[in-house]
Amino acid sequence: MAETVSPLKHFVLAKKAITAIFGQLLEFVTEGSHFVEATYRNPELDRIATEDDLVEIQGYRNKLAVIGEVLSRRHMKVAFFGRTSSGKSSVINAMLWDKVLPSGIGHTTNCFLSVEGTDGDKAYLMTEGSDEKKSVKTVNQLAHALHMDKDLKAGCLVHVFWPKAKCALLRDDLVLVDSPGTDVTTELDTWIDKFCLDADVFVLVANSESTLMNTEKHFFHKVNERLSKPNIFILNNRWDASASEPEYMEDVRRQHMERCLHFLVEELKVVSPLEARNRIFFVSAKEVLNSRKHKAQGMPEGGGALAEGFQARLQEFQNFEQTFEECISQSAVKTKFEQHTIRAKQILDTVKNILDSVNVAAAEKRVYSMEEREDQIDRLDFIRNQMNLLTLDVKKKIKEVTEEVANKELNKHIEDGMGRNLADRCTNEVNASMLQSQQEIIENLKPLLPAGIQTQLHTLIPCKKFDLSYDLNCHKLCSDFQEDIVFRFSLGWSSLVHRFLGSSNAQRVLLGLSEPVFQLPRSLASTPTAPPNPAASDNAAQEELMITLVTGLASLTSRTSMGIIVVGGVIWKTLGWKLISVSLSLYGALYLYERLTWTTRAKERAFKQQFVNYATEKLQMIVSFTSANCSYQVQQEMATTFARLCQQVDVTQKNLEEEITRLSKEIDQLEKIQNNSKLLRNKAVQLESELENFSKQFLPSSNEES
Repeated sequence: MAETVSPLKHFVLAKKAITAIFGQLLEFVTEGSHFVEATYRNPELDRIATEDDLVEIQGYRNKLAVIGEVLSRRHMKVAFFGRTSSGKSSVINAMLWDKVLPSGIGHTTNCFLSVEGTDGDKAYLMTEGSDEKKSVKTVNQLAHALHMDKDLKAGCLVHVFWPKAKCALLRDDLVLVDSPGTDVTTELDTWIDKFCLDADVFVLVANSESTLMNTEKHFFHKVNERLSKPNIFILNNRWDASASEPEYMEDVRRQHMERCLHFLVEELKVVSPLEARNRIFFVSAKEVLNSRKHKAQGMPEGGGALAEGFQARLQEFQNFEQTFEECISQSAVKTKFEQHTIRAKQILDTVKNILDSVNVAAAEKRVYSMEEREDQIDRLDFIRNQMNLLTLDVKKKIKEVTEEVANKELNKHIEDGMGRNLADRCTNEVNASMLQSQQEIIENLKPLLPAGIQTQLHTLIPCKKFDLSYDLNCHKLCSDFQEDIVFRFSLGWSSLVHRFLGSSNAQRVLLGLSEPVFQLPRSLASTPTAPPNPAASDNAAQEELMITLVTGLASLTSRTSMGIIVVGGVIWKTLGWKLISVSLSLYGALYLYERLTWTTRAKERAFKQQFVNYATEKLQMIVSFTSANCSYQVQQEMATTFARLCQQVDVTQKNLEEEITRLSKEIDQLEKIQNNSKLLRNKAVQLESELENFSKQFLPSSNEES
């Protein structure tokens, strides 16, 4: 029952709780460290986590790992000091309910003895600087081992491990430190630095048969200088000796109490006068030890030769133990865990700030990336739509330019004069038209390209002078030309027929002299199978009728001289011989004139005119072909320019698509970072809550102060 209600359990529970919290804290900071490191070292993300953040959180992880190890070794520590043979070892044995440390006459402690529990069933000791476990079964063996070890000095520490099963007090992480007498050394400062700075309670074991000595006071003055208000208990041991003089007992007790109160309150100033009375006790450790050993052996607790007033001294020793346990438990929790709790809260605050900065940076970067991605998507859609519209517009423009080249420019100059610097007269205008169209295409596509590409367009798409290629092949065209420079009288029969009916119809007339007079045309004599075009039929019929009449007339005059005589007689009768003579004279004079003027120069002029007419007719036949060839060249040149521009636009579109993909990936990563930082921050808030609950449960005084 005593174990379950022992105040020492407060420390045990607190240690268990704080150790668990620091384990979670270490796990949390480790996870946060990995998160910050992954964010910092991500090559696709910049300025989300800084190197300072990474170094700081990694430093916390290392510190927490060390703190965790320290907490696992934390225990309550009480140090017993006093003059030689004041009964320090006896007090410790009485508290342990067993004779663990050697005590009595001839068994003074010449070194520091640390007594702590072990889970094993065998006791052993370890000397300072050695890992050897020396087995001890009895206190006599312990005393002998300490006595035989010549290397032990007053300033060394010997760890005594006693089975927890034999001593309930050692089960609750309590360590009892016995010390050599303060009157046998001058190395007080060394002792304090080495053994006292982590002590939770100091017990001054004084000999009640004498007063407090200056050596004892001097030691605790030194302790008070190094520690802030140490917890000090004063045990006036061997109080059973006062039972032999009961009449002086109260006076002696009052004197000891006044001197101890003055020492704690006035000299050390570590407690208030009211609290100091609960730090001073009058006991007999030897009596308590013997009584408890008897009880452990099943013998009466008060058996044996005990001085008068034992029960009162036993009760006071128990009061000391109760007060001591409460004090050391509260003090140890405060001294061992309070600063770590504060440090843990500071670490959590700093880590939260780091996570918040990462979260804010990721959020800002994500918003910026989303806006940038939207801009890129809008630009990509704009480029695609504009390309569709511009492609149709450029195709239309190319078609217009090529038609203009084919129908307007070339035809015009061929009609004006073939062979007279055709390339010079055509190419300049074609170039001007084409360059203007190219510039319009470039200006239309230029806004779709990045600024860097726009400045380089003059090198990527050079608008150089375009040379048209005219392949007329005049030599081949005129290879079948045959000149006709034979003299023909302008009023001769064949000339008149050619003049009035044209070349093709004249040939038909001259070849058809043998046909019957007034023979109807075949088109009029035959019955058509399909209704002909009325206008075309009328023209063809009239032309055919005229040819038939002239042919019949010529045939009539050539077949019989009778017809000539008849016609001549009619004319003679109508006009008279004078007019006929004059007409024939004029006709003959005109013939003679034309015959005399048909010189070599006249033949040359006729030859040139025939060749020009012939070449004109032939070139008119190849106008369409040549125009188509030139328009094709123009079309190819403009299409090439447009294709180069489209290639640059395609590169721009590809770059935009890649940038959009990169931004989408970056946004996903930033969103993941935000989510992870929020999860980690929630864990930090949860750990803060656990630390706050720990402070409320185990550190109420510090919680009230804060």
